[in-house]
Amino acid sequence: MSNPIIVIGSGFAAYQWVKSFRKLDKNTAISLVTADQGADYSKPELSHVFSRDQQPTDLIKQTAVEFATEHNIKLLTNTVVDEINTDHQWIRFNDQQWHYCSLIIATGAKSFVPKFKGNALDKIITLNSLDELTRNHSKITAAKHITILGAGLIGTEIAIDLATIGKKITLCDKAAAMMTTLLPEFIAAELHHILHQKNIDLQLNTIITAINADDKQITISQLNNKTIHTDVVIAAMGLTPQIRLAQQAGIKTNQGIIVNNMLQTSATNVYAIGDCAEINGKISAFIQPIMLSAMALAKTLAGTPTPLSLPPMLIKAKTPWLPLSLAGITTMEDIHWQIERDNDGYVAKAHTDDQTLIGFIATHNKQKHAFALLRQLSPTL
Repeated sequence: MSNPIIVIGSGFAAYQWVKSFRKLDKNTAISLVTADQGADYSKPELSHVFSRDQQPTDLIKQTAVEFATEHNIKLLTNTVVDEINTDHQWIRFNDQQWHYCSLIIATGAKSFVPKFKGNALDKIITLNSLDELTRNHSKITAAKHITILGAGLIGTEIAIDLATIGKKITLCDKAAAMMTTLLPEFIAAELHHILHQKNIDLQLNTIITAINADDKQITISQLNNKTIHTDVVIAAMGLTPQIRLAQQAGIKTNQGIIVNNMLQTSATNVYAIGDCAEINGKISAFIQPIMLSAMALAKTLAGTPTPLSLPPMLIKAKTPWLPLSLAGITTMEDIHWQIERDNDGYVAKAHTDDQTLIGFIATHNKQKHAFALLRQLSPTL
């Protein structure tokens, strides 16, 4: 009997690959090892659980057992892989060795939390997985004042979600504006104004010097000598790809695990997809590129070599007070903006000097034009 395809991880990338591969190949053995409970769930739903009055279990589409049964795979949960040996093609965990014919690393990324001074580092909450939500749901529900570190896309979505159910929210960031990697200054300023009107306390240009806790509250100290007294601190300051296993195995890494357009790493028969993979110097931690990566790799391992091709990607921000869809380049300097505004919202088109459309942002009911604009953008890969 030949060795199976082994997958490390059970996030969206891993499970999307399994689903895509099983549509093409019903019989090849697949073994999957994951450090968590292995439930199949929708990760984007994590940022609006509270406004929908959902429990963590409400997000689960299938349990690990149900997923494994439906897709005919061997699935090992709550198990940490200790080593990958690319010369002899095996992985090791709990003193067991499993040999593979192909290995897919889909270990994802973990929330970045700076090592702040103070005694409360272990009290900082992250919401990057179903397991993290499960551990912290009751604590967040009970809190009156919640401080969110990071005013990027996820931090902003969480802030709005929690403010919607009446929580007092403080949103901090060291940047001077919100969502700086996605929004130009004029739209970030509009979003800032709306959140301020909704009583979210935005503290931008903020450098945190320490986080301490006593029996009653958490105190955040800032460089400007101001303090924030809060019940809960949530970090939404970006993600760090989980590349330790690959590094220890001698696989080439940078920010993420370096892959080519076939999703192959520097090691023979070893691939990487999802938040841990870096292609052309970029990590694409959004649903569409991960889905396309999983589909391409499924075809390749089913016998049809398929390079990854990435069309322009549409991002829909879950910001109901200012609904946004955007794509392309929207934050580069020297962009020429053409703005069309009426009672339905507005479309802001980003052009180069030669009037080439390179990006756009659509709000409210103008989002219906997003797909037509998307087709005018050049592919990203």
